Amino acid sequence: MLDDEDLEVDSPSGEEESEEEPQPEPFYDPLIEPWNDPASTSVLEYRLSRRSAELTAARPVVGPRSADPQAEELSELRRRLRAETVVIPEKRRMWSVTVREVAETLLLALLIFLAVRTSMQNFRVEGASMEPSLQDGEYLIVNKLAYAQLDLDLIDWLPFFSAGDDSVHHLWSSPGRGDVVVFRSPTNVNRDFIKRIIGVHGDVVEIDPAGGGVIVNGQKIEERYVRGDTRCSSSCGPWVVPEDAYFVMGDNRQNSSDSRQGWFVPEENIIGKALITYWHDNSPNLGLAPNHDVSLAEEAAAEE
Repeated sequence: MLDDEDLEVDSPSGEEESEEEPQPEPFYDPLIEPWNDPASTSVLEYRLSRRSAELTAARPVVGPRSADPQAEELSELRRRLRAETVVIPEKRRMWSVTVREVAETLLLALLIFLAVRTSMQNFRVEGASMEPSLQDGEYLIVNKLAYAQLDLDLIDWLPFFSAGDDSVHHLWSSPGRGDVVVFRSPTNVNRDFIKRIIGVHGDVVEIDPAGGGVIVNGQKIEERYVRGDTRCSSSCGPWVVPEDAYFVMGDNRQNSSDSRQGWFVPEENIIGKALITYWHDNSPNLGLAPNHDVSLAEEAAAEE
């Protein structure tokens, strides 16, 4: 008889011995297992090879492929970064842009200055000839385009257009009685005067020696803005105002050198019409220039 230990157990017929199931790969943790561990290195290489195979199978083949999938993935990343990168100008380019902007700013400032200087100009009143309307030392701005003129002979070449005998016209208005104007002195063009227009082209101006008033075209005008009586020294007129000229007087009639001395102001000598005053008694004082309408009695009655 055989002992129990010596009994041989035969496997059932037709059944094959079951194969041993593969064990799962151990989880690799770089914090526990160092990178230089042989086992860890083998596991890392195995996983990298599987990742490369997956990328190769998932990516369509377009032309020749690099032997290293990681290099291709890095190249793709660089391409995306390059496409989304903001290019910073070079230092030389930045300096050129700065110089251009500064030049444009200076040019614009120059154009604005020339435009303002062409249309406006400031003056300082010297003397007491325009008191009480304007005081000595008062500053004002003069509109140099108030009496701008246009010569129609420049466009006389147009068909169905004729400039006529009087081809020069004022764009806005012509100098009128009561306007305070700055002009170059007819006796000394290097000096600028400021006076009030009393007579225009064709007017006959004279001084009433008895009443001390101004008579224009036979009618005495009322002037509420004057200081003192209007007197005459050598001659009291009458003066006939010539074409393109004006008879001017200061508001301070007893202390003014004006057309009562026998001279007139050519229109070409007029610099502009007083617009506003902005400095008075050593302090800012903004106000309109003392322009007053001086009309004759007949003209006032016709308007009514």
